[in-house]
Amino acid sequence: MPVISTNTAANSALRYLNINSGEQDQYLNRVASGSQVNKASDDAAGLAVATKLQNDVAVLAQAQTNASHAVSVLETADGGLAQISDVLQRMKELAAQAVSGAVTDTERAYIDAEYQELVEEIDSIAAGTRFNGQSLLDGSSDFVTGTGVDFLVGTDITNDVLSVEIADVSADAIGGDLTGTAVDNATNAAAAATAIDTAIGEVAAARANVGAQMSRFEYHEGQLASAEENLDAAQSAIVDADIAEEQSNFSSAKVKTNAAIAALAQANEMPQELLSLLQ
Repeated sequence: MPVISTNTAANSALRYLNINSGEQDQYLNRVASGSQVNKASDDAAGLAVATKLQNDVAVLAQAQTNASHAVSVLETADGGLAQISDVLQRMKELAAQAVSGAVTDTERAYIDAEYQELVEEIDSIAAGTRFNGQSLLDGSSDFVTGTGVDFLVGTDITNDVLSVEIADVSADAIGGDLTGTAVDNATNAAAAATAIDTAIGEVAAARANVGAQMSRFEYHEGQLASAEENLDAAQSAIVDADIAEEQSNFSSAKVKTNAAIAALAQANEMPQELLSLLQ
């Protein structure tokens, strides 16, 4: 029914114009931001899941750093253990030389002087092998076997924890206390050789334990990288926009907006055209 007091066609065209313009803005925001969830109303449930995934990704990135630090601690300890092992090998050579009947106690005194220096060097290496100011090999830090230091290597602070433990290899802790040994005579040299053999075995066991822990952290670091990648992909599937699709939707909404503008213009002319009937 043609009327001039209520322009129903214009109201309808305006309503569609607002709808199409809103869609055009929404698609343009998605193209500009690269995300299909720019506010909570876009996808409330998806936003909640994506936020949790984003937090987990951030924690996993830090967990990888933690695992890397643990590996660095263990590599530092292994370097010190290797040096102590070399010192023990030299001490074993000196003990073997002192046992020989080809030398007298006078020469053994000279040999013992080097031997005692090497005993002190073991303590020096044990105390001097440090990470972040903590000595790793002399039993003075929390890294000592039986205590250990925990590293968070996951998102669960209770269960995703690996501990680093490093044996005390100071001179008084290996070989039944090397500080009490000497090679100043054949008898003492024989006893020292036995103690050194024991110490060599203990240091080798300590290195094996460090290597085993290092291997576990390295594998776990790889697993963390894989988990982070998968969670990142899951988050992307929820919030990242398909730019090609959103651009296509934007073009479609733009056409409908232009059509609604044209329709509104035509609707606004209708009352004026009806007035011509009164002339």
